[in-house]
Amino acid sequence: MAHASVASLTRTIESLLTSNSPMRSLSCDHREEFCALREKVSSVEVFVKNFEKNNVSGEMTDFEVEVKEVASATEHTIQLRVTEVLLAYDEKTHERLSDTLQLVAEDMDRIWKESTKIQDKGKQVSEGSLVQDFPSSTNNILNVNNNMVGRDDQKERLLEDLTGSYSGAPKVIPIVGMGGIGKTTLAKEVYNHGSIVCRFDVHAWATVSQQHYIKEILLSLLQSTMKMDDTVKMLKMDDTVKTKDEAKRADTIKTKCEAELADMLQKSLKRKRYLIVLDDIWSCEVWDGVRQCFPIEDNAGSRILLTTRNNEVACYADTENLSLRMSFMDQDESWSLFKSAAFANEALPYEFETVGKQISEKCHGLPLTIVVVAGLLKSTRAIADWENVAKDVKSFVTNDPDEQCSRVLGLSYNHLTSDLKTCLLHFGIFPEDSEIPAKKLMRTWMAEGFLKLENDLEGEAEKCLQELVDRCLVLVCKKNLDGTKIRSCKVHDLIYDLCVREIQWENIFIMNDIVLDVLCSQSKYLTMRKMQPFKRVTGDEWYYGRNGLYRALLTPVHRQLRDHDNIDLLKRTHSIFSFHLEVSFLYSELKSELIHFKFLKVLELRHIEIDNFPLQILSLIWLRYLSLRHRRKKLDIPPEICRLWNLQTFIVQGPQTFIVQRTQIFIDQSLLITFPEEIWGLMQLRHLKLPRFYLPDCPSGSADKVSHMGFSNIQTISYLSPHCCTKEVIMGIQNIKGLGIYGFHTDSGLLNNLVHLQQLETLSFIFCFNLLPASAKAFPATLKKLKLERTCLSWSYLDIIAELPNLEVLKLMVHACDGNEWYPNVRGFNRLKLLLIERSFLKYWKATNNNFPVVERLVLNECHNLKEIPIEFAEIHTLQLIELSRCLPELEESAARIQQEQDELGNNPVDVHISDPCKYIIFIRVTLSFSFPQVKSYTKSYLALPHILSQK
Repeated sequence: MAHASVASLTRTIESLLTSNSPMRSLSCDHREEFCALREKVSSVEVFVKNFEKNNVSGEMTDFEVEVKEVASATEHTIQLRVTEVLLAYDEKTHERLSDTLQLVAEDMDRIWKESTKIQDKGKQVSEGSLVQDFPSSTNNILNVNNNMVGRDDQKERLLEDLTGSYSGAPKVIPIVGMGGIGKTTLAKEVYNHGSIVCRFDVHAWATVSQQHYIKEILLSLLQSTMKMDDTVKMLKMDDTVKTKDEAKRADTIKTKCEAELADMLQKSLKRKRYLIVLDDIWSCEVWDGVRQCFPIEDNAGSRILLTTRNNEVACYADTENLSLRMSFMDQDESWSLFKSAAFANEALPYEFETVGKQISEKCHGLPLTIVVVAGLLKSTRAIADWENVAKDVKSFVTNDPDEQCSRVLGLSYNHLTSDLKTCLLHFGIFPEDSEIPAKKLMRTWMAEGFLKLENDLEGEAEKCLQELVDRCLVLVCKKNLDGTKIRSCKVHDLIYDLCVREIQWENIFIMNDIVLDVLCSQSKYLTMRKMQPFKRVTGDEWYYGRNGLYRALLTPVHRQLRDHDNIDLLKRTHSIFSFHLEVSFLYSELKSELIHFKFLKVLELRHIEIDNFPLQILSLIWLRYLSLRHRRKKLDIPPEICRLWNLQTFIVQGPQTFIVQRTQIFIDQSLLITFPEEIWGLMQLRHLKLPRFYLPDCPSGSADKVSHMGFSNIQTISYLSPHCCTKEVIMGIQNIKGLGIYGFHTDSGLLNNLVHLQQLETLSFIFCFNLLPASAKAFPATLKKLKLERTCLSWSYLDIIAELPNLEVLKLMVHACDGNEWYPNVRGFNRLKLLLIERSFLKYWKATNNNFPVVERLVLNECHNLKEIPIEFAEIHTLQLIELSRCLPELEESAARIQQEQDELGNNPVDVHISDPCKYIIFIRVTLSFSFPQVKSYTKSYLALPHILSQK
């Protein structure tokens, strides 16, 4: 896709022109040229995005190929020339940069001229088109005898919603789910159900599809709704038997305008109880185009059933929360469907049952896959053939000559906008079936340049991810406790295969594996490093993946520059990810080559433990995402870190050492990372995540000059040493939204500086004994989420927390509070929606409904001494859920009493979820040992961190 290449070029130019870029001197010398080029590229980007949106075939045109190659070559050349200027900074390098900017501007002018020709040609094409016939899929819908297997609960619910009430205005019921999950099959099943046929006066079905025309939809519905008079008979009659007069009248009906057809449809539904099915609707615009045709007066009990792959459409059309979201089949349903499709009415031979269940399980609950595989196996009864399929079901589906699964899922992909296509394909670089942290995914999207360079890059990334979820292409694995954010996600294996196939076309990026080859089995050093084309690492091929595998993304090369020289491959590599690296010496081989990957944007080495900061990284000036793993207790970041002026995300994972001695567990968390003053030069930095680090004061006299010094784009920091919470540091991170603080310090007054963070929404404290502010006024008023872990506060301190005006989430993690009694003394937590207490010694808890007036969710994990939740929680009308995990039976009974009393009071029902109930508790001693520069030693023992024997 051309748009991805143009968008990446736009992001690179914009990063050079940002007002707080360290490249100010360079961009000032060439600012006029860069600005002119940005305008040209931006115009091309807008045109290409619209052009690709209208090109639903999925195949690249010659124009798109040319745009992609020119944009890729332009970005590559600009980066090369800018790098030369930075390294040499002499007159010749500036001249070469000027010449380059002039040449690429001419290329963009040529592309723009071609785009205007396409625009002019498009205006000459008639927008109207005559409908030739009704969609074939609707012709026999009333006569379909479709026996659905499984889905009994969803079918019963749908029948209830369709027949539930004879009164009231027509109701819209959307069925939403990914392609191939069985939406249309379920809709057909209820459409032809006996109770539905008798219930409604009029039944009408229209298949919408991607290439929709409102006129076709109206004609399809009219075919079903109009009585079988001469007009309808004529419409359904084959052309070969029509008289000339009949054909003329049919053409007259077909050529009526949309308004006339809409009027005819509305009249045919007037004062009737109707059931309308709009199958496979893709956009809200289609719904807006037809909804006015369905009368709402004197049509009590009518229903409109939609099937869609897009949750946005479902939410838009559904006004009464009747949406039915279809899930994957469980193993029993999968096997029933497979058995029905493969054997029909035949007896099932015993020897096929075991292998058949293996095959159906590997279809991962997608009915389309199950039916396709069963249909292809139906013709063979050789057990050896079935066993071969069981080994690799996906390849069997992929090699289906009719490409049934590929075509169905390809429709969803082709309907995406260019930026969403690019984001979806990124799932193909991760190992198959892996659960991907959402933050990591979105931050790499940002680094790759997939998103617009705006202040709210994170919001744009979240919007893209949510849209892919709404379109049923991405599966949510986990959400945060309050359900507002996606924590991790994955894609179905067929979507994964679609991503890999599209990547292999090399339209957006090229994916290679960097394989580090060992000379022989006894050798402990490497003799050759090479980049091999992508191949899936499975089975017998896994040997090299275990030794060392890096996945690299490369920019597609311009035809005129194409060559297979290894140096060229290194220069075109813009991302490197590490996977499954167990042998540390392999890292040294890649480290020595890093200096050649001059245009890297993403370097993800979290699977490799390092001893020191790799100095080779300091030459990667285009780097935006850097993730490392450190294995020692101290890591010093060199002053030259300021060269990485594009860096947006910097992550270091450290060691966590557990030492077990008899009944004691020692947890050593003493890693400290020290930054130099030059770190403040990373003005593009948005996310800084390290185990615990020291940040020096913002350079003297610069704290108030946010445009020139300080992290003006910073969004999240964790975990900062409390020793660093000086006013100078806090003023340098004023725009931060999420902050974590970890450690000890003797000056508790430093944390009062947090009040200056007027955009802070999420705050976490780990340890920080006796350091938290003594007044609620010392916390930022904007704070919405607060997590306390091992802070050992008194329960009475929570009266201060209760005064925070906008707090919505409070997490009291392991040993957040000392003591076993919590008696709130103030009316507070006025906006608190979620309260989590985990691994606490709390035994006695008293509260009123005034203490938590609007709480919605109460979560208690491993509260082994607590036997009762305050009964006053039953009076909180907003309470929706109580979750208990590894708690005593008495606490479960207490939650049940609250549930019962809520019901008796007439409040909304409260759900109670219980997992891993306790049967026995075994207590062990845990000792946490620390060694910090500020504190010579600190040791605290706990006698009651229990090991649970769960009741199964």
